[in-house]
Amino acid sequence: MAAMDDSRAALLRFLSAAILLAAAQSAVLGVMIEKRARILRNGAEIVLQTTAVDPRDLLRGDYVVLNYDISSIPEEKLVGERPREARRLSAMVRLVPGADGGWTVEEASFSPLPPRAGSVLLKSEPLDISPQDLAPGRQLRLRYGIERYYLPEGEGTAVEQGRDALRLSVSVRVSASGEAQIRQLTLDGRALHVEPLY
Repeated sequence: MAAMDDSRAALLRFLSAAILLAAAQSAVLGVMIEKRARILRNGAEIVLQTTAVDPRDLLRGDYVVLNYDISSIPEEKLVGERPREARRLSAMVRLVPGADGGWTVEEASFSPLPPRAGSVLLKSEPLDISPQDLAPGRQLRLRYGIERYYLPEGEGTAVEQGRDALRLSVSVRVSASGEAQIRQLTLDGRALHVEPLY
C-alpha cells in the first residue's frame, strides 16, 4: 500500500511539474506575441522604399530579403559621441518624412536621441563598430530586424519583381522604444500583404 502511495505521489509531482512548465512556456510565448501585436497596434507608422538586392538573395524558401534606403547611413549624419575603440552597439536613427512620402534619415547616434515632433526614432540591431568604420566618407550599414518578410508559398515572385523595379514600399510600425515590425507591403500603391495582429 505504501509503495502505491509513493508511486501516486511521484506521478502527481511529475504531472504538477509538467503543467507548471507548460504554463510558463505558454506565458513566455504569449508575452512575445503581445509585444509584437502592441507595436503593430500602437506604433508610429512609417513608409520605407525598398532597394534592389543581389539576385542570389531574392527568395529563400518562403521569405523575401528586403533592403532599405535607411539601411546605409552616411558618416556625416552621425551626431554625438563616437566610440573610441571597437564595440558592439546599437544606433538610434531619426527618420523624417521625405517629399515622396517615404521616410528618410535625418541623423543617427550611438547615444539616445531626444524625441521630436514630426520624427520617429528607430533602433538598429547591435553591430560591431570601430573608429575606422566611422572615417569621413564611409557608410554605416544598419539592420533593424525588418529585412526579411515571410510570404505564403508561391507569392514571392511579384514581390521580388516589384522590389527589384523599386515599386515596392513597406509600411512599418515603430514602438516608442524604437522597435520595428512590418505592417504591410505595398506594390504600385496597392496593399499586397497586410500583417495581422495575431
